[in-house]
Amino acid sequence: MNKNKELFETAPIPKAVAVMAIPTMISMLVVVIYNMADTFFIGQTGDPMQVAAVSLATPVFMIFMALGNLFGIGGSSAISRALGEKKAERAKHISSFCCYGSLGLGVIVALIYMIGMDGILRLIGASENTIGHARTYLTYIAFGGPFIMFGTAFGNILRGEGAARESMIGNLIGTVVNIVLDPIMILVLGWGVAGAAIATVIGNMAASAFYLAYFMKKKSSLSIRLKDFKAGEKIASSVMTIGIPASLNNILMSFANIVLNQVLVSYGDTPVAAMGVAMKVNMLVVLLQIGLCAGIQPLIGYNYGARNKKRLLGVFRFTGLCAVVMGTVLTVGMVIARKTLIQVFINDADVIRYGIQMVIALQLSGPFIGILFLCINTIQGMGKALPSLILTVCRQGLLFIPLVLGLNAAFGLDGVIYAQPAADYLSILLAVGICLGIFKKLEHVEREED
Repeated sequence: MNKNKELFETAPIPKAVAVMAIPTMISMLVVVIYNMADTFFIGQTGDPMQVAAVSLATPVFMIFMALGNLFGIGGSSAISRALGEKKAERAKHISSFCCYGSLGLGVIVALIYMIGMDGILRLIGASENTIGHARTYLTYIAFGGPFIMFGTAFGNILRGEGAARESMIGNLIGTVVNIVLDPIMILVLGWGVAGAAIATVIGNMAASAFYLAYFMKKKSSLSIRLKDFKAGEKIASSVMTIGIPASLNNILMSFANIVLNQVLVSYGDTPVAAMGVAMKVNMLVVLLQIGLCAGIQPLIGYNYGARNKKRLLGVFRFTGLCAVVMGTVLTVGMVIARKTLIQVFINDADVIRYGIQMVIALQLSGPFIGILFLCINTIQGMGKALPSLILTVCRQGLLFIPLVLGLNAAFGLDGVIYAQPAADYLSILLAVGICLGIFKKLEHVEREED
């Protein structure tokens, strides 16, 4: 039986949002620290080429996390809707499917990475100065692929049944392990980018071990038992219809970053390193907003499954207000501290000069970017596959990539730097329009049923 029924159904909306979103935001803050740790400690080597190599390799690493979200976000949405419909056994089948699906796909992708490494390095635009470092980093990451994918998936799966606290703890364990190992392996042992990758893999293994222990102690209403594995009865399709758009979003983000890096490389390796650092700084704003909005997705899914439109809209409105307030405060903080934040990672004059301009550009959409993530997570929570896919393809595919290429042709490096906020604002307008259309349809259906 789901222990979080009261939270989903009757708790005051601010309390329900806080209980679900705060642990998820902390998890995202942990992800920020997790991602910053490698860049920070590699930056302490004083070698911009190692920083640039990790910036180039990060989008490829993120594909593992993207495919983990295929099962994590898709599974979480399907599980919360199943629980809202009082189908506990179906929820168990979904979680078991996501367990073995994420591990199996992780092994397959790891093998693809190892076999196709040379082609991948050419694709990401590694130069003679960075290719060796990038190869080393990605080789170790590939070995840890199954653990990265499983840990990413089950951090989301636990939130599907309302276990946001346990999801946060798993993320925290992985990050602490990574941060402790980073300075030892990168600086003390002198392993550089190899040490960063090994620390990342061990951190994901630690998080995965926590999630396995959580299920083995029978604290969950879900299951990872092989006997509960089932792909039929629309189990797989219920996960994939939301998981594929969610995963595609992350994959397109990785691909968009690869395109961005290829364009930046034409201006030298230093702008690549600077953009890598600027994007790490911007993660604080973006991932906290994602954490807020991903945290409420199970509330949306449960109440959509339970046909409680009033509570669903209440959660949406309250979260939107929180997103704008938080986004504004974070943006102001980032702009004020921009130079200091860049210097934290690497004290290189050229990187700092480029980085400051890039941080300011990326913050232009900061106050309102949370609205985009709120709309996306609401649509995913309701199981609306096509609108989710449309938003995914538009933001990082049909909008960002053409803007990077077009603005580069028109304005050079300055145009490239401002492509992301331009894509963000166009995506926000589209997302709000799609969400309002879905809400109107819900109201129409509700009137017909009455």
